Amino acid sequence: MTFANGRPYLAIPGPSVMPDAVLAAMHRASPNIYEGDLMAMVEGMVPDLKAVARTDGHVAIYISNGHGAWEAALSNTMAEGETVLSLVTGRFGHGWAEMADGLGIAVEKLDFGLKDPIDLDKLRDALKADDARRYKAVLMTHVDTATSRRNDVAAVRKVLDEVGHDALLMVDCIASLACDRYEMDAWGADVTVAGSQKGLMVPPGLGFVFFNDRAAEVRRGMRRVSRYWDWTARANPDFFYQFFGGTAPTHHLFGLRAALDMIHAEGLEAVWTRHAGLAAAIWAACEQWGADGPLRLNIADASARSHAVTAASLGAPLASQLRGWVSEKAGVVLGIGLGMAEPNDPAWHGFFRFGHMGHVNAHMILGLLGTVEAGLTALDIPHGSGALEAAAAELARRA
Repeated sequence: MTFANGRPYLAIPGPSVMPDAVLAAMHRASPNIYEGDLMAMVEGMVPDLKAVARTDGHVAIYISNGHGAWEAALSNTMAEGETVLSLVTGRFGHGWAEMADGLGIAVEKLDFGLKDPIDLDKLRDALKADDARRYKAVLMTHVDTATSRRNDVAAVRKVLDEVGHDALLMVDCIASLACDRYEMDAWGADVTVAGSQKGLMVPPGLGFVFFNDRAAEVRRGMRRVSRYWDWTARANPDFFYQFFGGTAPTHHLFGLRAALDMIHAEGLEAVWTRHAGLAAAIWAACEQWGADGPLRLNIADASARSHAVTAASLGAPLASQLRGWVSEKAGVVLGIGLGMAEPNDPAWHGFFRFGHMGHVNAHMILGLLGTVEAGLTALDIPHGSGALEAAAAELARRA
């Protein structure tokens, strides 16, 4: 017997649930890309997009996923043979570093593992030891989508300033933009990368690179940047096609316009508060389940957990069994435990993730948690009682 008929619920950390308003905006005939309403819509969308990143700087839009945004950010600021320092708190810190290596950029890493925060003392020591100022940029993730660790961007900027190091601070906000509080200008980030498929509630396919005047000055000093990745014309186009290095991603743009309208109608502060409350409900349930069973949250410190994704473990093979049950029997898809173990390692089957980003509300999260409890019960996985009551109480308290 299955109860999966009906609309499925994709509770993975991106692509996120798409609102009906976004789907409706995209369901239309192709527009004229040479003149008319599309041009005015995009020009009006740019300041709204920058407002979500909390920046008065610039934004370049790419037809790409987050990996493309990584490459774009590096290509505009780093020459082959130059060096970056990558602060790694999970799989996506390694990923951005691998992108740099593929471009011929020398990479040095400070790897803090899968649970721990960035060690600011180790960062300070590394920057002080860089007498020759080899590091041209420091790469970090605001939220690592694999571990669900949320890092302190302002604290990293403070260390750079204390040491007097002039490296650019480049921040991966792919998982966190429009979910977790992010203040690009106030926190001192020079470059921010993001994608369309998470907090922005649009299908995968748009990458964004926000950059300030300091980063723009670095770009002006570059000898060569490929025409496609060059952010100069994209951020300040003379002609409409330069926004996108060619043909516009028309239907993604219609969806993005609708998504930005929704974010600004709710209010960005309210969006952040909603995500914080829904995340706390998930954590409350997990703590009850884990009181009498193997379930554990990856990040012990609640203040350092993402409000967009929560990584958890059950031990192998229980996590894969749970994901299979809730998908097959109830139409709910949980995220795999990406980066916590290699896929060919039996331990890989011990991890999973809750995605709770973008277009989510109380009844969706409570339904998700109820389905997981049903799966734990059906599979006879030990777990504590009172999880759903704890989640409901957390939401009631915050409401």
